[in-house]
Amino acid sequence: MPIITNARLSKELHEELGAAIRGQVYLRDDSDFLEYSSIFNGNVVTVAKAVACPLDAEDVSKIILFCSKHSLSPSVKAGGYGTAGWAIGGDIIIDVSKLIDIDIEAPHSDGSFTSLRAQDAANKLKDIGPSGKRRREEDSALRFYDSASVILADFLRGPHQPGWDNPQTVRRRVEEPNPPSQPEPRARVISTDSNSDESDSNSDESAHSGGNGTRAESHSTAATSPDPERSPDTASGPPPSGQTRGFGGDPFGYLNAQTNFPAPAPSSVAQSAYNPRAGPEPWGHRSGPLIANFTLPPVPMNPAALASHAEPIYPHAYVTFGAGMRQKEIDTFTANHQLEGWSLAGPNTTIPYHVPFAAHPVGSAVMLLGGFGFLSRLHGLSIDSLVEVEMVLADGRIVIVNKDEHPDLWWALRGAGPALGVATRYKAKAFPVPVVFAGNLLYRFHRATAPSLIRHFRDCVKGAPRELYANVLFTAGPEGKDSLIVVQMCYVGPKEKGLEYLLALSSWEGERCLLNEVNEKSFLHQQDSVAQVLRGKPGRQWFIRSALITSLPDEIINETVMQFADTPVGCTWLFELAGGAIVDFEDNCVPKSQRESSFTIAALHQWEMTIDDNRCIDSAEEASIPIPPRFVSFRCANPTRLRQWIANSLQSVQSGGPFPSFLGRHEPAKRTIACFGDNWERLREVKKKYDPKNLFRNSLWPLDADMNLVDPRTHEPPTPGHLKFGH
Repeated sequence: MPIITNARLSKELHEELGAAIRGQVYLRDDSDFLEYSSIFNGNVVTVAKAVACPLDAEDVSKIILFCSKHSLSPSVKAGGYGTAGWAIGGDIIIDVSKLIDIDIEAPHSDGSFTSLRAQDAANKLKDIGPSGKRRREEDSALRFYDSASVILADFLRGPHQPGWDNPQTVRRRVEEPNPPSQPEPRARVISTDSNSDESDSNSDESAHSGGNGTRAESHSTAATSPDPERSPDTASGPPPSGQTRGFGGDPFGYLNAQTNFPAPAPSSVAQSAYNPRAGPEPWGHRSGPLIANFTLPPVPMNPAALASHAEPIYPHAYVTFGAGMRQKEIDTFTANHQLEGWSLAGPNTTIPYHVPFAAHPVGSAVMLLGGFGFLSRLHGLSIDSLVEVEMVLADGRIVIVNKDEHPDLWWALRGAGPALGVATRYKAKAFPVPVVFAGNLLYRFHRATAPSLIRHFRDCVKGAPRELYANVLFTAGPEGKDSLIVVQMCYVGPKEKGLEYLLALSSWEGERCLLNEVNEKSFLHQQDSVAQVLRGKPGRQWFIRSALITSLPDEIINETVMQFADTPVGCTWLFELAGGAIVDFEDNCVPKSQRESSFTIAALHQWEMTIDDNRCIDSAEEASIPIPPRFVSFRCANPTRLRQWIANSLQSVQSGGPFPSFLGRHEPAKRTIACFGDNWERLREVKKKYDPKNLFRNSLWPLDADMNLVDPRTHEPPTPGHLKFGH
C-alpha cells in the first residue's frame, strides 16, 4: 500500500499551478475535489493532493511540467470505470472531463482524413465542460441501460421503482439435493394482454391460463423472436390498474412468482444440489419460452432505411473526440449525426456510423488499451480503429502520433498508451451499422445442466461469420434464488441474415428458456446490453480478472460450472467469442498470440462497501495470484479452491495475459507483461525512450524507473481502512 506522507499541496504550489493553466485546480478541502476524484470502484481511496482540470493539450503540458519540476506524480482520469484505481493514484489528478470536442467526417475522395493538426480543438475557444457535480450527474444518466431492452428490464426487475438496487448481503447461492427425475418449471409469461389475470400473486393454474381460462398463447418460441412490425394476437396495452409487468422492487422478482419449487435450503447447501425443475410441467411436455411484450425502445434511425436495408456510401467515417468524451456520449453523437447512404426507398437516406468500442460502455482510455466489443470480430479492437492521437509526453511536448509521425510511439501507445503519455484527442475510424439483430436468451443456472448449455454455445459459434458477436454469462442471484445463464448475440446486419444463428443458439433443450428477446434494434441501444445484465452500481467494490484462451474443452467447462456454483452473490463470469478481424492487425504492441485466442474470459465481481467478505476476492483474485502462506489461515478455509479457475483450470488453454483493457486491481507484474507476449522487450525500449523517469507510473506499467518489477500494491491507491482484507 502506498505510504501517505503529506496529502496537501502548499499554498505556493497551488498558486503556481493555478497560474500556469486556464483550467481550475481543486485542493482536497475544496467542495469539488470529491466530485472530481471519485471513481466507479468504491474500493479505492485517493491520496491526491489536488485535481487539475485542463481545457486543452497546452494545459496538460503545463501540468506535466509542474509535476516533473516538483517531483509529483500525475494520474489521468478520463471518465471510465477505474476498476484498478490508477486514475486517482497520483499526487495530481489530471481530470480531462473538459476535453469534449467531437466531430464526424466522411473520408476525402482519396480515402484520407483531416489531421488533428489541422483541426482547431473546441476547447481552445472557451471554458466548456461540466462542473464536478454536473459530471457526476451525467455519469448517473449515462449508466441507465434500460434502453438496451425494455423487455429484459421488466423481466429482471419489473418497471423501475426506487429501492430495487438497495444493498444486499453477500451469500453463496442456495441449493438442495437434486432428485433423479422431476418435472420442469414453467417459463414466466410476460403478457401484453391487458385482460390477462396473471400477476405476481397468481397460482400456477392461473399462470397457465389467459383471462378466458385457456392457456396463455406463446408469441415466440426457442426458434423465433418477436416481430416488431406484426401486432400480437392479443391486445397490447398496459396492465390493469394495480398490476405491473415484472415484480416490483426486487431485481430478481421474477423468481418470486408462486410455484411449487421446493423451499430454499439452508445457506450452507451448495448451488449444484438445488432442483430447478420442480415446476408443474413434466419434462417431456415443453411449450418453449413465452414472451408477448413487443415493446422495444425507439430506434433512432431512418425507418425507410431500415425497411429497405440502406447501404452506406462510405466504407467508414472518421470521428474526432476529446479525451473527456465517454463511449456512450460518442455513440450517441454518431447515431445522431448520420452520414448519407442510398436505398431503393429513395434519396435522403442516412446511416449511423460507430467506432468499435468495448461491449460495456467505458471511458476514452479504451482507445489506448485494447477495447473488445460487438464490432471487434468485424472491424478489430478499439485500438485498431485509431488513425491519429494527440498526446502530451513526459517532457511536456505536445505531439501528433500516427503511422508516419513517431512510428515507434504509434506502435506502442495502441495497447500501452497510458504508460507513455497523456492522450488529449483521438481520431478513429467509425463503421456503418444500419441495424443489428441482437438480444438475450435467459435460462436458470443449474450445475447439472449448465455444462451442456456452454458446450452447445461453443459448438454453435464455431466457424461463425465475423458479423456475429456472442457471449454467455453466468450471473448470480440473491439468497434462496437460482442464478441465471444469459446467452447474448449480436449479428451486425438485419434479422433475415442473423436469424439462422438465433435458431442454432436457441435450439438447446436442456432447460426451459425463460426469455428470448432477440430482435432488430439500433446499435446505440445494443451497446447497453452487457451493462444491463451486469446491473453495476457506482460506489460498490469492484474486482475483475480476465484471460484469453485458445479453446474451450469439455473438462474446463465442467470445472468452471463447479467453481461458479460456489461463488458469492455479485459475481458474473463471462465467455466471449473472440477471433475474426481481431487477428488481422499486427502493427501495434498487442501480439498475434493474444489476437489468435478463441475466447476472452472475465470474472466480474461487485459487492457493497459495507461488506468485508474475502470470498468476493477469493473467487477471482486467488484464481490468478498465488496466496502467501501467512494469508491462508484467515482468507479461506480451503486454499486449494482459490487457485482453481483462471490460474489452474484455464492454465492449459491460456494464451498469455488478457487484453490490456481487462487488467484490474492488484494485477501481478507477470500477468501484465504477459499481455504483450513477444512484444514486451520492444515495448520496454519505447518506454525508456519516451518516459525514462517513469513519470506515468500510475498506469498498468509493472516496472519502476530502473526497470525492476514492482508489487502492484505499492503503486496503487489504498483500500478503505475498514476493509481488513485489503483487496
